[in-house]
Amino acid sequence: MQYDSKAVREQFFSELKDAASTPALEQLRVKYLGKKGPIQELLKSFRDISPEHKRAIGKEINDLKEELARTLDEAQSTIRQREIEKQLAQENIDVTLPGRRRFAGRKHPISEMMDEILDILMGMGFSVQYGPDIDTDYYNFEALNFSADHPARDMQDTFYIAPNILLRTHTSNIQARIMEQYKAPLRIIAPGKAYRNETITARSHVFFHQIEGLYIDKGVTFADLLATLEELFTKLFKTEVQLRFRPSYFPFVEPGMEVDIGCLSCERQGCSLCKFTGWLEVCGAGMVHPEVLKNVSIDPEEYSGYAWGMGVERIILLKKGVKDIRQFSENDLRFLQQFNSI
Repeated sequence: MQYDSKAVREQFFSELKDAASTPALEQLRVKYLGKKGPIQELLKSFRDISPEHKRAIGKEINDLKEELARTLDEAQSTIRQREIEKQLAQENIDVTLPGRRRFAGRKHPISEMMDEILDILMGMGFSVQYGPDIDTDYYNFEALNFSADHPARDMQDTFYIAPNILLRTHTSNIQARIMEQYKAPLRIIAPGKAYRNETITARSHVFFHQIEGLYIDKGVTFADLLATLEELFTKLFKTEVQLRFRPSYFPFVEPGMEVDIGCLSCERQGCSLCKFTGWLEVCGAGMVHPEVLKNVSIDPEEYSGYAWGMGVERIILLKKGVKDIRQFSENDLRFLQQFNSI
């Protein structure tokens, strides 16, 4: 036998006294337990031992191997603990102090408001449908009674991707799609983003969120539309609100109107949010134009209906008194963390 196990053990513990760092311990591990170390040499010489001594000597070699590995692990653990204590002693950090407070995640105020509005409308019998953000000129304009030279197109500065492909200017682009697919009767709401090439101000942005409502059935009247909107806004604001209905023009409804809510920020006394009028426009609405029904093969003599589109950001402005719509898209946590709930 080239090596004696007792001599290997004594030599190991002698060198271990001088190993005062983690790298030194690793070198010692490789030297004694590696492929070219004395333990392996002892195992190689094991085949030359007489059969009657193999069992005892084999156990002795294995016990030595386990003892060296265990001793190295313990020494390494001790050194690491000393290094940590030394590092903590040099740092000016009190590890016993409580950690920094982590804020719980929450929905974006726009998402939370949209969910609240959808819950109310679903409770009123509307189903939720989604339309594409990128659509054709036909579904965004032509099917909704906008002719190619219609002056109402100038009211909506459009982002065109190709000659007949655009970013939708309103969530009304879903109307013709749904009526083509399901015909009548139907009662749906369609949430989503809309895009218009407008000047960014405290009251408007190049993209905003809308919820479109559409109800088609026999005998639907203008009174049904007014009652639906009054019920919606009463439940949304959890109190009776002051509503004002003004005649207005939209190509896809006749008659059309705009809905204003008495400014809750100034209690109708006049402020910058409501342009000192005491009112804030939140919704465009009206009875579905007969030509729109004809475009999707629904008989306007048999069916009628109403539609509306409301801005989600403006509802938050009213409910929370936010002065600038741009803050919703700036991702400033100081602003967003104020909205524990809508």
